[in-house]
Amino acid sequence: MTPMTRLSKSIAAILLAVAFALTLVADGEVLAQQVEGRDVEQMSPLAGNVPGDHLGTASDAEIWRAVRNGVQGNVSIPNKQAGVMIQSEGENWRAWRNGPITTGGVWGILGMIGLLAIFFVLRGRVRVDAGLSGKSIERFNEIERFAHWLSAISFILLALSGLNLLYGRHVILPVLGPETFAALSLAGKYVHNYVSFAFMAGLVLIFVLWVRHNLPHKSDLIWVEQLGGLIVKGTHPPAKKFNFGQKAVFWIVILGGSSLAASGISLMFPFEFSMFEWTFGLLNIIGAELPTTLTPLEEMQLSQWWHAIMALIMIVAILGHIYIGTLGMEGAFDAMGTGQVDENWAREHHSLWVAEVKGEADSGGGTAQPAE
Repeated sequence: MTPMTRLSKSIAAILLAVAFALTLVADGEVLAQQVEGRDVEQMSPLAGNVPGDHLGTASDAEIWRAVRNGVQGNVSIPNKQAGVMIQSEGENWRAWRNGPITTGGVWGILGMIGLLAIFFVLRGRVRVDAGLSGKSIERFNEIERFAHWLSAISFILLALSGLNLLYGRHVILPVLGPETFAALSLAGKYVHNYVSFAFMAGLVLIFVLWVRHNLPHKSDLIWVEQLGGLIVKGTHPPAKKFNFGQKAVFWIVILGGSSLAASGISLMFPFEFSMFEWTFGLLNIIGAELPTTLTPLEEMQLSQWWHAIMALIMIVAILGHIYIGTLGMEGAFDAMGTGQVDENWAREHHSLWVAEVKGEADSGGGTAQPAE
């Protein structure tokens, strides 16, 4: 290396050192101005702060509070919901689904089964007091029975597959193991999705066929007053084709089933409907103070809640209907089994209907005379 080369490198090193020193002096003056009038402890690295008003390791409470509350950010991908880092309502959804809804459903189902068992022990099977006459009368024709069984069978399949979603991992999984549980759950998913359309078709049929028979009638008051004759033996309140109890089941099925269908469609085609935003808007007209601006994900969560709640209510109600139509009342199953019922059974439980069908005079709403 020549003397000139050494000299050039030495001069360059000296110039770099001078520039670095000048930079430190300038930064020191700026830092002194920033520190002046402020608590020295707040400037400590232990507090998470660094010079220049940058956050460093400190958390910005306002930013995280906004994130926690579900603030919507911007994303470049098609799924705009990805702009929400934390969806707090998911925590509430999980707490309610795994808490009050699941627990309430267990108590409701077991409670109904328990009440029916107690009723059977105390009351026994409701018999035909006049005895079977051997004469029959058509109760339901083929179309009516088809509509009933279409709704009934599809509802049972939907109920079983739906209950598996709520309780399967607590009941089936420990007994049959993960592989069998997974296979049943997958099959149940397809059953639930496709059989639901059969259930909706059945709802339409039974509504068209029977809505005129399920409107209020003055005889319903007598039926309620005498508790349908189910408590006191020998009591037979007058009733038309459907008594008050059957009318209650009909409207539970129609209204509850329609609500199930609406929420179910919302779940099958996610983020396509705003069912609750629209419903809340209507309820607010009569004084309710419900939110009318819901995110698509909140709509899905509410749909799942509502679907589960309505399904459990309907399952509890249908358990009572199944009991009365089979074990609980003599001759009742024939109505939907063969469509023909014993005439004495019909006169004891639907006297006004028998009088109407046979063209007999209505004797003031009393029980029609048993056939001899």
